[in-house]
Amino acid sequence: MISPRRRYALALPSGSVLELGARTLVMGILNVTPDSFADGGVHLDPGLAIAAALQLEADGADIVDIGGESTRPGAEALSTDAEIARVLPVVEGVASKIGVPVSIDTYKAEVARLAIDSGASIVNDVSALSYDPALAGVVAAAGVPIVLTHNRGRSQEMYREAHYVSTPNEVERELGGAIERAMLAGISREQIVVDPGLGFAKRAEHTFSTLANIDAFRSLDRPILVGPSRKSFLDDALGERPPADREWGTAAAVASAVLLGAHIVRVHGVGQMADVVRVADHVAAARDSEER
Repeated sequence: MISPRRRYALALPSGSVLELGARTLVMGILNVTPDSFADGGVHLDPGLAIAAALQLEADGADIVDIGGESTRPGAEALSTDAEIARVLPVVEGVASKIGVPVSIDTYKAEVARLAIDSGASIVNDVSALSYDPALAGVVAAAGVPIVLTHNRGRSQEMYREAHYVSTPNEVERELGGAIERAMLAGISREQIVVDPGLGFAKRAEHTFSTLANIDAFRSLDRPILVGPSRKSFLDDALGERPPADREWGTAAAVASAVLLGAHIVRVHGVGQMADVVRVADHVAAARDSEER
């Protein structure tokens, strides 16, 4: 039996609160990159990126996550200056035009600081504070929520670290260590979200095991974000396909994550996945009602 999802509240810089748990929130992905695996190069122009963010909100996004550096396996690292040049005009334009929180997808302290100053409300760090030690201080000083993603190694070498005896147990333990690291740096526990990192330093079998055990991460007592969208692990079930042809597989993974207790799902196709989330939320609510 899966217990009802716990509820949490994240304090945003605006003074508002992002409520988690009553329903699953949808985080829409806005990549401002030439080389992201799913949509690289589509939104490099700031005007097109801002228009895309408005469309994500219209399609049902509860959060818009803006990223300027691809973190796909094998991706080259980007300089801080280049990342700032890509994301800052977009963050400024988006934050002033949409009514949902903007998240900055970065592991760099200076990028996060400038993005927060420009209107970003959340930091989404794929390194769980392991790449840039200064990032924790920026987040603590700003008091913004942070997503800590389970990962091992950098993008170019992460598969070298994909060795597990019990994937869910090791991911849970390492995320617990990331929470402690964040708190020691002055970040409030109440402002932390955990992401088990589907595809990050995990081969397909590790990723499916992690997804199947999302409910195990409830022991961390933090809201859970899950990002399966269009990732290559889906090919293990579907056969080899380009990212754009993995939407039905993504839908199945999103529904599974919701039913297992995810608070936020991070996706590219917001319109379609918002429908998936609504139905999965209703199924979960009916299950919880019967169990009571």
